Amino acid sequence: MAYNGDVAVISEIKRRSPSKGDLAIGLDPVRLAQQYEAGGAACLSVLTDEDYFGGSAADLAAARAGCSLPVLRKDFTVSAHDVCDARLMGADCVLLIAAALGQDELMSFLDLARRIGLDALVEIHDEPELQRAIDAGADLIGVNQRDLVTFTVDTARAVRMAPQMPDGVVRVAESGITGPEDAAVLAAAGYHAVLVGEHLVTSGDPAEAVTALRDSRR
Repeated sequence: MAYNGDVAVISEIKRRSPSKGDLAIGLDPVRLAQQYEAGGAACLSVLTDEDYFGGSAADLAAARAGCSLPVLRKDFTVSAHDVCDARLMGADCVLLIAAALGQDELMSFLDLARRIGLDALVEIHDEPELQRAIDAGADLIGVNQRDLVTFTVDTARAVRMAPQMPDGVVRVAESGITGPEDAAVLAAAGYHAVLVGEHLVTSGDPAEAVTALRDSRR
């Protein structure tokens, strides 16, 4: 991604959530991807988990073919096969959740992703997980403000974690971002990008909603 003072927006194609159920019945991944691109999104995030989020590999393939944006496969990556599957689906980046992986797995999957031409977004929630990501050599780190067990959002978490990230790491804030005001706070804290799903798919005008987030100045 190139940064020009705006916060980059990773726009998510998200059909449902475990806590809120259906978010966008009848969602068309191609149309939504094109709306995100028109609004100036830097990247797509596409949920491919079916059980909890109603996503699929078909959603990723359709969105990828429908626009020119790079694509993050958003799923629970727990094996080397999952990393390779992301590449076969046409993704440009794979999600590695530190809380779901042992340190050896995190390092191995990160190395594998790079060897097959994928970037890897390493997702963390706290300081010990940040240290694990750094030790593994991650250069793209996302702070998820949502607790994976309770689904509660701590909007201060990402702000607290930002200054602890070393120079050279691309910083992404995830979850609980409800509009330009939240994005502005996160950009001011030092985040290069925000990953936003629910706010965009329920906005009524995804292109305009992306533009408003992108214009949140640091």
